[in-house]
Amino acid sequence: MSVSFDGRTVIVTGAGNGLGRNHALEFAKRGAKVVVNDFGGARDGTGGSSEAAETVVAEIEKAGGTAMAHGANVVDRDQVADMVAKAAEKFGSIDVLINNAGILRDKSFGKMTAEEWDAVVAVHLTGTANCCLAVWNHMKDAGYGRIVNTTSTSGIYGNFGQANYGAAKAGVWGLMNTLHIEGAKNDIRINCVSPTAATRMTEDLMPKEVLATLDPKWVTPAVLHLASQDAPSRTIMLAGAGGYSVARLMESDGIHLAEADRTPEKIAENWDAITDMSQARQMMTGSEHVQKMVEKAMKG
Repeated sequence: MSVSFDGRTVIVTGAGNGLGRNHALEFAKRGAKVVVNDFGGARDGTGGSSEAAETVVAEIEKAGGTAMAHGANVVDRDQVADMVAKAAEKFGSIDVLINNAGILRDKSFGKMTAEEWDAVVAVHLTGTANCCLAVWNHMKDAGYGRIVNTTSTSGIYGNFGQANYGAAKAGVWGLMNTLHIEGAKNDIRINCVSPTAATRMTEDLMPKEVLATLDPKWVTPAVLHLASQDAPSRTIMLAGAGGYSVARLMESDGIHLAEADRTPEKIAENWDAITDMSQARQMMTGSEHVQKMVEKAMKG
């Protein structure tokens, strides 16, 4: 069955170039009314121009699609609220949000300035939260919503020189976990995509021959699936170079220690049993973990 976005309004942040542009163009091809958001700044977030967003809108309209541009800086909650209000007024609904906007300020942690930390966390984590918040009540009232946040292997696994970026991107899937729980009764499904793609944010990080395999367009199918009517929820999907996989945080079954044995020495002694992942499972809420620990304690 083909995936269609006919009649849906889709907001894509950071859609003036790279991944966001590809997402916006493909949503439009599949019938969506697209809000092309781009602050128009440089890779490090400085500057700002609406030209990139307007160029993508023109490209969509030339192909027979429907789109509007908005230059909101995702860090500014008032600008984001204005974007969502204008989109709802023009198109009548807010059905899908793709949080794609991002910047980089790479530097080893010991040399990183407070400004370099704050700027990256503001765009990737607070900016994602600002956009989610702006669309949340629209989606709740409609009883339908799809949100895709952009995380990164830097946040899932870590990467040298990206403490700010990795921390923010880990926060993005932490946000997903809670919004999945809060949005479920209103059919708001929220997922994360972790892209590996050749964009202006990665052009200095990989050899040219590797970048050639990483066309951003191969990430977009994952985004469209995660934003579709039949999307999963609370999923981290990794996509790049035609490869697609899922990452999950798993918890070992662990052990229970008697009160007299609750010492660092006993933990070290039982380390193999504590870290045994043969019966690991994914916890869907924090309370599930608490329940597991209480049950173990009750069994003694």
